Amino acid sequence: MNGLTAYGARPTETCTVDSLPAWCHGPFGRSIGLDRGGVMKSVKMFAGLLSVAFAATACATSESTSDAVLYEGAQLIIGEGGTVLENSAFLVEDGRFTAVGAAGSIEAPEGSSHVDLAGKTVMPAIVNAHAHLASPRADRTEELQHWAYYGTGAVMSLGLDEGNVGFEMRSEDIQNGARSRSAGRGITAPEEGRSEVPFWITSEAEARAAVQELATEEVDFVKIWVDDRGGRYEKLTPELYGPVIDEAHKHGLRVTAHVFTLEDAKGLLRAGIDAFAHGIRDQDVDDELVQMWTDRPEVVLVPNLPNPGVALDLSWLSGTIPAERLGEMQAAQQDRPAAQESFGIQARNLDRLNSAGIKIAFGTDGSSPWTSHQEMEDMVRSGMTPAEVIVAATSTSAELIELDAGSIAAGKLADFVVLDANPVDDITNTRRISDVYMRGQRVERESLQERWIGSE
Repeated sequence: MNGLTAYGARPTETCTVDSLPAWCHGPFGRSIGLDRGGVMKSVKMFAGLLSVAFAATACATSESTSDAVLYEGAQLIIGEGGTVLENSAFLVEDGRFTAVGAAGSIEAPEGSSHVDLAGKTVMPAIVNAHAHLASPRADRTEELQHWAYYGTGAVMSLGLDEGNVGFEMRSEDIQNGARSRSAGRGITAPEEGRSEVPFWITSEAEARAAVQELATEEVDFVKIWVDDRGGRYEKLTPELYGPVIDEAHKHGLRVTAHVFTLEDAKGLLRAGIDAFAHGIRDQDVDDELVQMWTDRPEVVLVPNLPNPGVALDLSWLSGTIPAERLGEMQAAQQDRPAAQESFGIQARNLDRLNSAGIKIAFGTDGSSPWTSHQEMEDMVRSGMTPAEVIVAATSTSAELIELDAGSIAAGKLADFVVLDANPVDDITNTRRISDVYMRGQRVERESLQERWIGSE
């Protein structure tokens, strides 16, 4: 259990997760999707998953009457406002946090278990408000398990879902996996040669009809694309995205926009957009845009920064993906001036909007789960503090996609990550994962690694 010890009902009886019997393990798999560099690779993995509840049961006597687990001793990052509790305690019951405070301040129920987290840091699991999940059930399940492996507790699949699986799985607790939300099919102007999953609209009637269909499916967001893809297509005009936003609001739905240009961002703000799924990418924002946005403080930005265009050290992924694949990824790292220029525009815009008090959430767009940690580093590189980035990636994103998670507080779902170092000091410490818990259940990462990469 990476040095963590679980205690049973009797204080004199202890056990570790590593000592549990083989019957606690079961297989599952996952396929890696599109990585941050745009290269599609697929890796199958299988791993056993183990819960803290099993650890408590294996060590407890028949006198145990509670599934509660008390965790004590960690530095605790609450996830709201950058608050950190030193030498904390929190109680988990039935998959939720039920009490949070200082070590020694919480009285656990009789028969509960205890986990000593001294020397560790705990933060809420990441909430990814912009990604794209596979539509087949088996593939989607595997992806959600892989996201959980890297510390993400929930994922919004934004606009490319086919069929009903994405909607069905929203209400399902995926064993040992992240939860998901779905925007179903997004809405765009015709884009021949690109994905045919979104609604292609050319009239106000088609715009409203698309939203009406999405309303019957009770989507979590309406996604629109406002982008000519470098001049290759006609993009949605105000005469088309305006009715989309209006119809969505009539049905109690919110709209998020893929956007590229400053002028389109202004038009979308005038039309009543609720969120942006990307930052502004063509030029630095101006005073007018900042004023328009601050006049509508409820509008959320999910920046989705591009690759920074500098050679990155990917050694932190060692042991979590096949060595051959990691070698290919590392060999492809190089400085790219054009990418640096593109990153610079978006980084400056994020810094200015964050400084102006715009609400910032978090998303990766791509489907490789480790990129959450790269995105957080890039947000700090842009000028945000680590504490601000953690809030964006947890409580703000959870609020955006309306999940009862994202912070360590009584009543919230117990999705959290145990780290070997504090990411408030250095954001890259989010990569130093000791354990991940989904709804209070511990993900068995050691077995997952072994089965994923074999004997390497």
